Amino acid sequence: MVLLKPTTLSKSSKVGPQQQQGFSESLIGDSVEAADAFICQWVTPHLCDSSSSSCSLSSLFSAQNRLEGRRFLEVLGKLQYAIQSTVAMNPDSAKLAKGQDLMRKAMKHLEKEFYRVLKSNRRFLSPESVSGWSSESNIPSRSSGTASDSSSDGELYSESSSELGKDIGGGGNSDAIVDLKMIANCMISSGYEKDCVKIYKKFRKKIIVDTLSHLGFEKLTSTQMQKLEWEILEKKIKIWVIVARVAITTLFNGERILSDHIFSSSVAESCFVDITLQSALNLFIFSLTVAKSRKTAEKIFPTLDVYQTILQLTPKIDQIFSYDSTAAVRLQANESLEKLSESVNAMMTEFQSSITKESSKSAISGGGVHQLTRYVMNFIVFLADYSDSLATILKESSLPLPEDYFSSSGEENPGSGDRSPMAARLAWLILVLLCKIDAKSRLYNDSALSYLFLANNLHYVVTKVRTSNLRLVLGDDWVANHEVKVNQYLEKYEKMAWGDVIASLPGDSTAGTEAEESLRRFNEAFEEAYKKHKTWVVPDPNLRDEIQASIARKLMPGYTGFYKKHPVGSCNIVRFTPEDLNNYITDLYVGLGRSVPVSKTKKYMVSPSHTTDLK
Repeated sequence: MVLLKPTTLSKSSKVGPQQQQGFSESLIGDSVEAADAFICQWVTPHLCDSSSSSCSLSSLFSAQNRLEGRRFLEVLGKLQYAIQSTVAMNPDSAKLAKGQDLMRKAMKHLEKEFYRVLKSNRRFLSPESVSGWSSESNIPSRSSGTASDSSSDGELYSESSSELGKDIGGGGNSDAIVDLKMIANCMISSGYEKDCVKIYKKFRKKIIVDTLSHLGFEKLTSTQMQKLEWEILEKKIKIWVIVARVAITTLFNGERILSDHIFSSSVAESCFVDITLQSALNLFIFSLTVAKSRKTAEKIFPTLDVYQTILQLTPKIDQIFSYDSTAAVRLQANESLEKLSESVNAMMTEFQSSITKESSKSAISGGGVHQLTRYVMNFIVFLADYSDSLATILKESSLPLPEDYFSSSGEENPGSGDRSPMAARLAWLILVLLCKIDAKSRLYNDSALSYLFLANNLHYVVTKVRTSNLRLVLGDDWVANHEVKVNQYLEKYEKMAWGDVIASLPGDSTAGTEAEESLRRFNEAFEEAYKKHKTWVVPDPNLRDEIQASIARKLMPGYTGFYKKHPVGSCNIVRFTPEDLNNYITDLYVGLGRSVPVSKTKKYMVSPSHTTDLK
């Protein structure tokens, strides 16, 4: 039977009040009779209620009964139309009350069916699964008041399920979304929106709360969190970073998609807000509390972790919480970024101050790399790993860096760094460190050792920049400029430390008494330099090899030529073969004061007074 709404009747027809009452009476009577016969097949007292932990096996929306479920909704659509028509045309009808009572029973049963579909498909409807769906899956809606035969109903159901299956990755469980949507449409259009969404909100909100708890997120007030020791709060930050990413990209995103799939826009918004709003706000209470922590340099990296997480999630937050009713979440996320940014700036200032205030007065043994250099550079290298976040935090710079600090030419080029406020700030921290190291070089009484100390520390700085993200921030020109300075320090060190030795080197044309005197001066100068420098250190093996090679290039050719004319034993003062000399040079800068045995020299020594190795 096809029911025609009043608007489909001929406009020329004039229906009197008695005819209208008769029509509505017939309509409500037929609808109640048909609905009563069909509904009573399913609405029976033994079925579980919506809060029960088990559901009836004879469900309307089980796989074998799903078409019956569609017919059930169709019958209710007709009954609802009949009730509405009767209320409008014959509100005193005796059959109206029976129809309304029958509708209440049917709606109560639909509540149970709605809950059962939610519960039995919980795995398929988990946030992890739902968040992978298209946010705008095309689920054809159907009017709950339109009648059709069972054949067309089956075709429509099959088509709806098929189209939805494509959007959410296929699978028979896409039937669940169609079931939930049709049940929700029926209940809401019948005036039972409150009952429908109450079940949905309660069920889905528990999933959110339980999942957050399982991930390790604790609901703490700002006051409770501020009382935590930093070590405990730092552990909670690590957990929060993981929880926040899962919550935004999976939990809240999944709930937004699922609500949009099942309900119309206004109802979907209401459900989504009630399910997620408080949990989302609790999430960002944590980040605001982190921003209020005491501003010390060691806290900057956990603070940056929180900032970076929110910054990366901001586009998703804006998309998921786009409703006016969820503006509080967007505002709280933005406020978190602002407060965390202020905290990071304060911590950067504190870090710079700690460099300036470092007051150790003891010189590093052997001119090695100062612990301040290691600490500061490791700190700055880690900062560079947050360059994307720091670029949004460090927006202004009035630091007095030289115009050409980032490039040798003073002009921008691909290797000259980005010259951003962030780059300037990191470069300034390094400059503050180098000024501090320069001051500490004056703690040495030996000028040569001062320059070796400067070369070691600057080389360490340059190596750290070249082998980390700092190279991308500061640029290749910065690296090249400071490598030149390392070489300048080394040249000054070499001139002061080995100048006398090189100057005393006898030429291969030197002969006779002059040769012996020249060699004596060389032996004394070399022995003095060796004894002094054997405890000095060059920690970096590459730099050590470079210095040793430079010294060898200046000593070995001249000494080898002289040795060929005056080998060991040809005069009393020839102590070393070229191989012995090279071994002593190779022994330098390891900081252990080792000596290389001069076995060949010992064999040919004439004077016992000259058989002692260099110690």
